[in-house]
Amino acid sequence: MNTQTPRSSFKPARNRLNLALAACTLGLSALTTAASAEPTTVTIATLNNPDMIELKALSSNFEKANPDIKLRWVILEENVLRQRATTDITTKSGQFDVMTIGTYETPIWGKRGWLAPIAGLPADYDLDDVVKSARDGLSYNGQLYALPFYVESSMTFYRKDLFAAKGLTMPAQPTYDQIKDFADKLTDKAGGTYGICLRGKAGWGENMAYVTTLVNTFGGSWFDEKWHAQLDTPEWHNAVGFYTNLLQKDGPPGASSNGFNENLTLMSSGKCAMWIDATVAAGMLYNKAQSQVADKIGFAAAPTAVTPKGSHWLWSWALAIPKTSKSPDAAKKFVAWATSKEYIGLVAKDQGWGAVPSGTRLSTYQNPEYKKAAPFSDFVLKAIQTANPNDSTLKPVPYTGVQFVGIPEFQSIGTIVGQSISGALAGQMTVDQALKAGQASTERTMQEAGYIK
Repeated sequence: MNTQTPRSSFKPARNRLNLALAACTLGLSALTTAASAEPTTVTIATLNNPDMIELKALSSNFEKANPDIKLRWVILEENVLRQRATTDITTKSGQFDVMTIGTYETPIWGKRGWLAPIAGLPADYDLDDVVKSARDGLSYNGQLYALPFYVESSMTFYRKDLFAAKGLTMPAQPTYDQIKDFADKLTDKAGGTYGICLRGKAGWGENMAYVTTLVNTFGGSWFDEKWHAQLDTPEWHNAVGFYTNLLQKDGPPGASSNGFNENLTLMSSGKCAMWIDATVAAGMLYNKAQSQVADKIGFAAAPTAVTPKGSHWLWSWALAIPKTSKSPDAAKKFVAWATSKEYIGLVAKDQGWGAVPSGTRLSTYQNPEYKKAAPFSDFVLKAIQTANPNDSTLKPVPYTGVQFVGIPEFQSIGTIVGQSISGALAGQMTVDQALKAGQASTERTMQEAGYIK
């Protein structure tokens, strides 16, 4: 009896074994591919101020929730950030997936098609909760092109203890004459206290942000209705002369090198009796972990002179996605998270409610915990909502913007004029020389750009 199984009977079994081995091979291959897949990298260009440093610190929460996304940070000084972002967007080099830009760049770049429109946000983002003036400032032709990380105006900070010691009272709405009188009385250079700290570092978004509001309230403007430069005028001479004299007499040494961060350090360490700058600094100055004078800070409106128009600015540092982003979907997910109610809650838990990004969400200003921690909250919201980019000068002008002119050429114009004024502050030239040089260069730029007919 033949007990040997015919060879043909092994075929079904062998086929089943081959199929099983093939399936295992495919499964292992898929697992290997998934394991070796690199997360999507999102490169973020931002500035080196405390709010953005906090964002970087808390971004590990985003990466844990989104393990398929890796964040790469490029943190730069403000003027360098502006240069790098502008170069990247104009050359279409695509180095950055997210850019920190402001209310000056966003509408201009959106109009030129350089930014991805902000659309398709998650339902729980609640865009209607974002302050309207912030949304409007980051839109062009009704389309939003960036989401505000924080929104600011400008205000006066002062040391209540120093004022009390001299028997001085800061009014709710000071004038520049009063500010000068206070600064003269409070300056104690031998004791290391300076009556006033103001931006002196050259830059269209540094010293010129402050100086432009000063010029506005002194009755001046950058241009007349026909786009002729107005720098060599009595209003500019009065404003810039006041500014340089005040800082040279009552300001800290090296004031021409001080921007927002430098003055924040001086004020929070007790070196300044007064400081006129961004409302966003309020949360930092009132934070005992960051400020040595947190319990001594008072606040008032930005000062006025001839007119209240344009005396306090409107600005937002916002997160935008360039059209050249290599990871736009992942970038949008990050931008939505960084400007969300969830993120504000994370900052409150980490730093306290007084340190949360200001000016962006109505729900923040309605929160009892925030109002308790930030006694300046209602004041700041009012300053933001009353700053009017469409009516910021005493005389009619053809441009919009409070502390800047909303045209592409202003970045160059403001930088050049800012350098001249910083030079005058440092004593390298006179105010008259600085303004005549600024007048000539600005008029030439406007003629070349075709504004002057």
